[in-house]
This record gives sequence, structure tokens and C-alpha cells, in this order.
Amino acid sequence: MAERIDPLLQAAAPAPAPELEPFRESAALSLGVELELQLVNTHDYDLAPYSDEMLRLMAKIPLPGSVVPEMTSSMIEVSTGVCHSSSEVLGQLTLIRDALVRCADKLNIACVGGGTHPFQMWHEQRIYDKPRFRQLSELYGYLSKQFTIFGQHVHIGCPSADDALLMLHRMSRYIPHFIALSASSPFVQGQDTQFDSARLNSVFAFPMSGRAPFVLSWEAFQEFFAKTTRTGVVKSMKDFYWDIRPKPEYGTIEIRVFDTPLTIERAAALAGFVQSLGAWFLHAQPFMPQEDDYMVYTYNRFQACRFGLEAVYVEPATGEHLPLREHILRTFDQVGAHARALGAGAAIDLLRQCADRGANDARWLRDTQARERLLAETVRQAAERFRGRSPQG
Repeated sequence: MAERIDPLLQAAAPAPAPELEPFRESAALSLGVELELQLVNTHDYDLAPYSDEMLRLMAKIPLPGSVVPEMTSSMIEVSTGVCHSSSEVLGQLTLIRDALVRCADKLNIACVGGGTHPFQMWHEQRIYDKPRFRQLSELYGYLSKQFTIFGQHVHIGCPSADDALLMLHRMSRYIPHFIALSASSPFVQGQDTQFDSARLNSVFAFPMSGRAPFVLSWEAFQEFFAKTTRTGVVKSMKDFYWDIRPKPEYGTIEIRVFDTPLTIERAAALAGFVQSLGAWFLHAQPFMPQEDDYMVYTYNRFQACRFGLEAVYVEPATGEHLPLREHILRTFDQVGAHARALGAGAAIDLLRQCADRGANDARWLRDTQARERLLAETVRQAAERFRGRSPQG
């Protein structure tokens, strides 16, 4: 019994408090995108533990960014390098996607987007053999295998540490917009959850999830970090699973609520939306965030996860209730000039069409399943979308 308990005791034991990394310089509004992707077999389109084989093949191909393992061995994470526009993000993701498809074809598997695999069983997943993942599995138990979920993370460069915190709390008002536009996880273990983004329910199970503390100076954030690390519960920024978190080693903030889209075009468009919002914040200074903004945060987040583009949005400053889709379209109008200046006009247009039609990826998955009545076929067609072989929708 002692041998089984020791790893958990070690994980929880207080250690010398680490220092927060200095906030590095980065180009304001620069972008980096990470995508967690599903690896599925081409027999029944269930998840397949082929990440090691994919990593070996991908390592032979010179590409921007990186390709790394994730928590379980049926997942893989790809990332771009530092980009300065959504079109550059798309260009890099296209190179990476095409290489992934070629490697997957050699292994008779497929790569798929989407925030959850529609019918995989969590207990069948294997933890990837890496020290951090083994430690997390010891600490979180079955939650670590249930973390076989797939998200898109967008990094945006900030001029300074204080600017990063201000950007973070301004972006927090738009968390429902990001969730609804990217939602692609309606099915879990063979069932329609009635959520557009069921993935985020799994994230919320972790103790360090949710929102960042409301501080607007890096000095105050350093004090918060020091207090938290002194408890021994947190050892680095990686231990915070917040919806948005600072990444001082990159000089960015990282937005983590997006489901992985079914196409790289939508992934790049979402990055363009983030960049356009960031430009609006920096140049127009449209509002100052307040702690009271977070009074409706969890409600708005739930609405977007549950109902997607059909959600109700509560405007934090006024308490006005309105359709989230209407607020998204209003926001596109507000950032339009900044988007065009950044070359992100096409990205906003793609997302506007999505909002106009109420057509996120969750709807596509449900419509496809209603037509085919077989989740394996829905996954097969999603794999074709990732390859770029079907209309973007």
C-alpha cells in the first residue's frame, strides 16, 4: 500500500517555491497556434495509439513549429512558429496538415479535428510514456484518461507584462464567442450530450481550471504566483488550466477554450479573430475590465458550451441579455477595420458566415450523424474535412 501512496505524497509535498519566469519581449499581436488532433484507425474510426509512430515519421520532415505527444497515445499536438497574420498561420498549418496526412496514410490511420472523439471509451486510452504525463496520471487518476479531449490554443504577443494582463481580462469578455464559434464536441462515448462543447466540462473537473485572478499589474501577479506556489499545489504556470493564462516565457497570453476545429481554415480564422480583437484593444482602448465582469462569466461560459451560437449572452457592463450570435456579429463590426489592416478580413468573413447561419462544427457533426446514423461514418467524413477534401461549410 505504501508504494502506491508514495507518488501522490511526493506530488503533494511542499517544495521550495519556484520563481515566476520574467515576461519576455514579443512582437505585439504576433500569433502562435497549437492544435490537439485525434489519431484514428481506418477500420472502425476509433482512436488508435499511434502517436509514437507519427512522431517518428514527422521528425523526418522539416516543418515550421513543432509536433509533440499529448496526454494519451491517440493524440498528437502540432504548433506553428511565430506568425504575424492569420494567412501566415494558415500557410504554416497547411504545410503541417499535409505532412500529417502523408504520414498517417503510411500507417493506415487518419488525423481528425473536433473537440472530442464521438465514441471512444476513456478507460481504453493509454497514458503517453513521458514523466510529466505519468505524474499527472498518478495525481489525477481517471481524469487524466478522460483528458483525451482536443483543443486549439491561440497565443497572442503583448507589448509588456502589464499589457498582457490587461489583454487577458479584456479577452475574457469574449470567451463565449470563442467557445461558440469553435464548438465541435457534441458527442461523448456514443451519446449526444446536448452540449455544443462538451469538451470544456472535462477541463472544468481540474482544480486549477476556470478564470485567472483579477490583477492588472505583473507585480501583483507575481505576488499571487508566489502565494500559490508556497502551498506546493502549483509548481509552474503549466499547472494552471485557466481559460486564458499568461505565458511569460513567450511574452504572450494563451487562450485555451477553443475546441479543435474540423478544418485548418477555421483554426486560422479563429486566430485572426483573436488578433483583430487584440488590435482593437491596443489601439482603441474600448473599455477597462472590472472584477465585476466575472459575475456573469461562468453563466456566459455555460450558455456558450450548452447552446453554441444559439446561446444567451449577458453583457458584463450593462447586464443586457441578448442572443450571443447578435453580440458576435456586433463584435465583428467593431473589429472590422483592425481586421482589414491586419489582413484578417477574410478570416472575419468566414466566421461571420458561420455566425449568420448558426453553422459551427458541432452543427455539422450533428447534421452528418443525423444523415448517416453511424458515428464511425461521421468520423470518417470529419477526417476527409481535415484533409481538405470536402466543402468547408
